[in-house]
Amino acid sequence: MFKGRHFDASLILLCVRWYLSYGLSLRNLEEMIAERGISVDHSTIHRWMLRYAPKLLTSFNRRKRPVAGQWHMDETYIKVKGQWMYLYRAIDKVGATVNFMFSAKRNLKDARRFFRRAYKRHGLPPQVTIDGSQTNLEAARRCHGEVRLQTRSRVKPVTIRQNRYMNNRIEQDHRRIKRRTRPMLGFKSMASAAIILEGIELIHMIRKNQMGWPVQTRSDGRNPSVAQQFEALAT
Repeated sequence: MFKGRHFDASLILLCVRWYLSYGLSLRNLEEMIAERGISVDHSTIHRWMLRYAPKLLTSFNRRKRPVAGQWHMDETYIKVKGQWMYLYRAIDKVGATVNFMFSAKRNLKDARRFFRRAYKRHGLPPQVTIDGSQTNLEAARRCHGEVRLQTRSRVKPVTIRQNRYMNNRIEQDHRRIKRRTRPMLGFKSMASAAIILEGIELIHMIRKNQMGWPVQTRSDGRNPSVAQQFEALAT
């Protein structure tokens, strides 16, 4: 993954993890690394982010733990070049992230794309809770029916609970993502926004212990730290 890089892999991973985890700007990171006697331009750190965040997420998805069958789905707003765009997200009943998708629009086409991806990765849930959106209601039902028809599954049609007050669980989960994006003061392009949001979601899932970890590597019986799990994704 780091073959041919001028800087050591441990430094690259440290910069990527710190930026995705904490309310730091790229220039903050540049100054912090300089205090360690290493000169790295903030634009280089940004390139590391765009290059390695998708690869680390791919590695994580191979080790991601299964999620529960009762989902909460909603979308939240993300500003890009002064325009509001949408981050579709779903979590299960215990708060584990099911799926996420960044989109420039909020419509039936994108809602269906979100549910197709979620159903393909995690199977068909018996229950989905959403807010008052009729678009999300139709997308969840249509995609569920499509998968059942294609696979000839005997799973019953999905139960949709539609009530804005029953979806507070995912509203609270949105806040943890927004807490990191707020100091960024808006993204400059949709492409970079999508990649960085993937990285933020990756850190969020690691913190929720959604990464499978071999039991034999836990010498003290405790879960490995976020840093240990993050570094393991690069091996």
